Amino acid sequence: MKKVIKILILIIFLGAFVGTIYYLYQKSQTNPIVYKTETPFISTVIDKTVATGSVIPRKEIEIKPQISGIITNLYVEAGDHVKKGDKIARIRIIPNMVSLNQAETRVKNANINLRDVKIQYDRQKQLFDKGVISERDFQQVKYSYERAEAEVRAAENNLQLIREGTTKDSGKRTNTIVISTIEGTVLDVPVEEGFSVT
Repeated sequence: MKKVIKILILIIFLGAFVGTIYYLYQKSQTNPIVYKTETPFISTVIDKTVATGSVIPRKEIEIKPQISGIITNLYVEAGDHVKKGDKIARIRIIPNMVSLNQAETRVKNANINLRDVKIQYDRQKQLFDKGVISERDFQQVKYSYERAEAEVRAAENNLQLIREGTTKDSGKRTNTIVISTIEGTVLDVPVEEGFSVT
């Protein structure tokens, strides 16, 4: 029995020794590295760089309208490229009430004066046709009549200019549209539709 115990202790000791050797061997082995693989493809490489700072333009022009009013349309935004003559904004004129009243009064007075001068002109023409007055006297009345007609046209143009910013005699030209004076890039639009400008 002593012999069996000795053999049993020897087997346990040998088993512990072999187990320790196996454990240490397993511990010394590194795990294999597994790499993830992808299928190759073709694409464009984009390299971006971000830098802080400010850009100073070579030439900066501040565009202002020729007339006062309310901005009804804006045709550009900051960053847009414009050419000389491109539309930037449209302005609706808000007439000055004092100027408007003066212009309306001037039109009324010019029409009253024209009616008065026309009566004199018609009367003098009849007398001239009958040979009662000289041609020189008739010419003076005729010139007065033509001046009165010109004054009515000028007063009406002035009234239209105050109301609309343009006259019928100016054709297509209008100063209610703000246009670019040079080619370039819009840096800033400090106004919005509905803003009042002067």
